[in-house]
Amino acid sequence: MREILADLVAEQQGLDQFLQSIDYRKWSTATPAAGWDIRDQVSHLASTEELAFRAIDEGKKAVAAVMAEHDSIDSFTDVGVQRGREMRPAQVIEWWRHSRADVVDALSRMTGRERLPWLGTDMSAKSFGTARLMETWAHGLDIHAAVGSVPEDTTRLRHVAFLGWASLPHAFEAAGEEYPAPIRVELRAPEYQKWIFGPDDAQQVVSGEAGEWCRVVVRRVDSSDTALEASGEIAELALRVAKAYL
Repeated sequence: MREILADLVAEQQGLDQFLQSIDYRKWSTATPAAGWDIRDQVSHLASTEELAFRAIDEGKKAVAAVMAEHDSIDSFTDVGVQRGREMRPAQVIEWWRHSRADVVDALSRMTGRERLPWLGTDMSAKSFGTARLMETWAHGLDIHAAVGSVPEDTTRLRHVAFLGWASLPHAFEAAGEEYPAPIRVELRAPEYQKWIFGPDDAQQVVSGEAGEWCRVVVRRVDSSDTALEASGEIAELALRVAKAYL
């Protein structure tokens, strides 16, 4: 847990520092997410971290209560965004800071293998932390894009890259496709690293830049707009359906 939590905190702090460089008057700037501005992006992160802490602290009953209150995950998301729209930007960022700190503190008291409930599935505490990092990074991309900034890719993306690969069976299922063969993902990563996920003998291979793979699996870019390469029909399909979140 120590590694994922250290990287999670670093990712959150990096986005927090970037937000501090944006004049509050620009928090109404539209982001790539339809209908959402910068304030909405941060509100979503805050409300999701708040629920994440409840899931850790209260267990399945907290998640069940939320699902009972809302028709869908989108409905829950909308409520969090609307709540943020009633706050000043300074209040929204403090909301996010407190909620994310509660999650990190709670996760730091757990082992990586302990199970936690979440929207639609249970997952290990380590995967839970990984998902929080992925969410932070993905919405950070939207915020950077809103002000014309390009964030620097870091080695923390390894968690996102792994999650994108590990989620492939679920992504295929969600797309109504079979997952008949294992896929190997070979990535050129920051700091001259190379990340490889999947069996050595896999005949289906996706390869390319780690940053592009990560952007594809969080649905911020279409694979056709990247230089990612797919060897095999299943690998080609993987680039179209890959999704690192529910």
